[in-house]
Amino acid sequence: MSSIEVPAAVRTFVEATNRGDAEAFAAAFTHDAELDDWGRAYRGRDGVRAWDRTDNIGVHAHFTLDAIEPGASADTYVATLTVTGNGYNGTGPVTFRLRDGLIASLRIAP
Repeated sequence: MSSIEVPAAVRTFVEATNRGDAEAFAAAFTHDAELDDWGRAYRGRDGVRAWDRTDNIGVHAHFTLDAIEPGASADTYVATLTVTGNGYNGTGPVTFRLRDGLIASLRIAP
């Protein structure tokens, strides 16, 4: 794992997923968050909850945070996550943009 401190919202994203806590997961996002999963777009906390049900906690996803690096702009981080569960399984980058200590944007794509 890299040496930068993992932002609290990213930690919550991982830990809430791993314990199956959908409320804590959604609360890690801003009310107007954008989530892009390989081109499938979700908006706001309701969108985040919908994605969570179909692609995350709803399929018993489990994350291992392998690394995290600063992104190209301020308040942006690129995490390398290994995902296991009953949905997607594999390792890849996830880009987080934070605002006011919460996830304002999440992009899952290479």
